[in-house]
Amino acid sequence: MDFLLNVFDSSTAHHGAQVGDALVFLAAAVLFAPLIKRLRFSLVLGYLAAGAMIGPSGFHMIDDVSQVRELADIGVVFLLFAIGLELSFERLKVMRRLVFGMGTGQVAVTALALIIVSMWAGQPFGAAVVIGAALALSSTAFVLQLMTERGELSTRHGRAVFSTLLFQDLAVVPILVIVPLIGAGGSGESMALALLFTVLKAAVALTVIVVAGQLLLRPLYRVIAAAGAPELFTAMTLLVVLGIGWATQLVGLSMALGAFLAGLLLSESEFRHQVEADIEPFRGILLGLFFMTVGMSIDLGLAFSDVGLVFACLGGLIAIKFAVTLGVGLAMRLPMAAALKSAALLAQGGEFAFVIFGAATAVAVLSSETADLLFLVVALSMTVTPAIIWGVSHLAGQFERHGDIAPPNRPEEIAELEGHVIIAGFGRVGRTVARLLDAKLVRYIAVDTDVQRVRDGRRDGLAVYFGNAERPDVLHLLGGEKARAVVVTMSTHGQAVDRTVGHLRRRLPHLPIFARARDPIHARRLDELGVDGTVLETLEASLQLGGAVLRRSGVEAEQVEELIRALRHVDGIDAVSDPETKVADQT
Repeated sequence: MDFLLNVFDSSTAHHGAQVGDALVFLAAAVLFAPLIKRLRFSLVLGYLAAGAMIGPSGFHMIDDVSQVRELADIGVVFLLFAIGLELSFERLKVMRRLVFGMGTGQVAVTALALIIVSMWAGQPFGAAVVIGAALALSSTAFVLQLMTERGELSTRHGRAVFSTLLFQDLAVVPILVIVPLIGAGGSGESMALALLFTVLKAAVALTVIVVAGQLLLRPLYRVIAAAGAPELFTAMTLLVVLGIGWATQLVGLSMALGAFLAGLLLSESEFRHQVEADIEPFRGILLGLFFMTVGMSIDLGLAFSDVGLVFACLGGLIAIKFAVTLGVGLAMRLPMAAALKSAALLAQGGEFAFVIFGAATAVAVLSSETADLLFLVVALSMTVTPAIIWGVSHLAGQFERHGDIAPPNRPEEIAELEGHVIIAGFGRVGRTVARLLDAKLVRYIAVDTDVQRVRDGRRDGLAVYFGNAERPDVLHLLGGEKARAVVVTMSTHGQAVDRTVGHLRRRLPHLPIFARARDPIHARRLDELGVDGTVLETLEASLQLGGAVLRRSGVEAEQVEELIRALRHVDGIDAVSDPETKVADQT
């Protein structure tokens, strides 16, 4: 009986400790993250600061980081799933040159440079290989979150960075295979055979997952959706994300890569938007937990005890990765501004370094002292990344201000343009359209004849160029033949909109066109010219503003929408194609 009571007491104490840790995490996030955000810093910094304060080097509120790290890593899994939802296999195919070109170059050259530096610093060859390979990787979670906050995922440097991160996730597999072989003193031949076997196994596994997913996921979701139980739909999404992630982990790949595949498989289904809404709360909470565990890994005692060594390693890591990524970006013919921003975003260490260094320590390839130093350097490199990005963005802006602002004219740049949206006119309306497209990772390219607008947009990292959309050569350079739609948002004063629409319809008769109209008469004329949808520049704003006031005054939302539709009918808008429906169909 006493034994059972002791077991019950210990179980209760353990459960209470877990609840207490959860409360500490939630309280720290609530207190620190908004404070950092109010100071106009990245929310990621708030999570890092919160983790450092409650961790072993702070107030010792939580001492064992390893207990929460596995749960926190699921935040990265959900992030990659969400990114996969916004992409598609076709868009990924277009990015293959960057994935295997820039990705391979960045990882290989960075690893080689870090191996040489590590051996110069006195590390054995095996340890130097592990250090170089692990530190060549950047933080997928950290970088994607920063680019999402800054709206840069659809920019040119955003695509380059994402492609490199995707290749890095693939590179984790051979690195983790090599580590135990180095510890066991394996020969070069045995390592090559092990790597070949691992690559073949991974290729077969990914093929099976993709084929099975394409055959089974949609029918399963239809059955679950027909049941009419929202909680079952959410449970199905969690099962898909974690199940496919677990399957890829079984064959030596990362869960994050499996989740990314799951997102790709659902990206073109009719369930994508509901799935995305269901996982958003999980992604936000768990990703915040991940960043807090990184903050908890910062050993402030070690940092203060040997400041010179820590900052020498930190500065060396950032300088090497920045220089290599910049060089590889320029070799891939990225503009200087895009190459600079890519280098700043990829200059830190990544979360997989914690896993690789842990595995290397377990097989005695790395000493625990070296691993602790490298843990600290990686965590600090993440912490200083927002400051590096801020400084480099200003430098990149100078290149964009004085650089070429004409549309892309190199063959490989034109070849990359596929399935995108062309925005003709980049004033307030055009920028708003661009923000909406960017939020859903729909690639766009904008053109305007106002030099200052173009420079302002390029300073912010946006894909906007100087040119006139009426001209056939400009339309060709914008990839009009392979675009999914054109949005004409230029000022409605004068005949510019009419000329542009008429030219587009004659040149590309099957390309969907959406246009900004001045009034109902102008809307009808554009409809006659062949546009697929129009929006009146003043009427829509007035209707939406009035509708907001009515809803605030207590009028039912359905009644407000009915009234707005009626007023559109009175103004003759019913004669014009409904742009909302057409946009949804196209995107």
